[in-house]
Amino acid sequence: MIEKFLIGTYTKKTSQGVYQIELDTTTEKLQNSELVLEAGSPTYVAESKNKIVYAVDKDTSSEKTMGGILVADGKKEPFNKIQLDLEEGSAAAYVSVDEKRNLLYTANYHTADVIVYKIESDGKLTEVDRVHDDGKVGPKEEQQNGAHPHYADITYDGRLAVADLGLDKLYLYDLDESGKLTLVSEYTTHPGFGPRHINFVPSKGIAYLVGELSSEVEVLDYNEESGELTTKQIISTIPEDWNEHNGSAAIRISNDENYIYVSNRGNNSIAVFKADKDGKLTLIQRISTEGEFPRDFHFNSNEKYLIVANQNTDNVSLFSRNETSGKLSLLQKDFKVPEGTCVEIRK
Repeated sequence: MIEKFLIGTYTKKTSQGVYQIELDTTTEKLQNSELVLEAGSPTYVAESKNKIVYAVDKDTSSEKTMGGILVADGKKEPFNKIQLDLEEGSAAAYVSVDEKRNLLYTANYHTADVIVYKIESDGKLTEVDRVHDDGKVGPKEEQQNGAHPHYADITYDGRLAVADLGLDKLYLYDLDESGKLTLVSEYTTHPGFGPRHINFVPSKGIAYLVGELSSEVEVLDYNEESGELTTKQIISTIPEDWNEHNGSAAIRISNDENYIYVSNRGNNSIAVFKADKDGKLTLIQRISTEGEFPRDFHFNSNEKYLIVANQNTDNVSLFSRNETSGKLSLLQKDFKVPEGTCVEIRK
């Protein structure tokens, strides 16, 4: 069986945009890297069920940097560009599709804006709302120049969760039918945690929030009615004796909700945790990604494989995943994709 994935990238060295790669589950190999969409540092990519691809895009050809979203029809390769929506300032760090409401969300680390777009029938975007994060910054050096929303995505109960690395905040918003946002709650982590990404577990009423700056995962109890989050556990993603730089990045949860995976940029590993019946975590494995700066990773469709993009070494690594133990085993480490930053399984 052949499964396809999109790899978002920086374009600082040799990359030219978004690449598509294949996983052959019969041979257990990655193959056929292909440039499918030229773009300026498309560091995050999302695809709708209609095979419309939304990629972060940036234009630095003039005196003023322009950033925004590139929309493309992904039904044929290379993809056909259908819209480019840029404005002055850096591009967003995260983009996500809300299929139920036909909305798209972006979080812009540099401008501190979270934007809601309506997805029109042809896949094009129309902005319907935006909020600008502001407030007291955290103590770390990376937080001193202001708010840094790094994630904006829908929760299982239909709210928009926004993780702000600069303010040590997690915001939850309700949305009306048009996509207008109303703040429901805000959760403050410990100083210097640097929230990056969050995943919710409906059956347990909890969430897992990864801190880029502290290299930790917070286990949070989630009250659906009030939208409030409270701390249940904090656990490190790196070894106790690790004293070099590390930034925890992506977090994924297996469909059975028993295993949580976090990438470490610096320690260059995937930390694997087992969740108990209450959602609390125990580290069961830390495995090298066989490359430097693993910014993102993703499961394949049946979660028997895990694909990791190593940004600084221009390679993608493939692991098999034991569904019973949750542990990973290396299958392939030398598959070349330049400056990979995002892994998105194709619809």
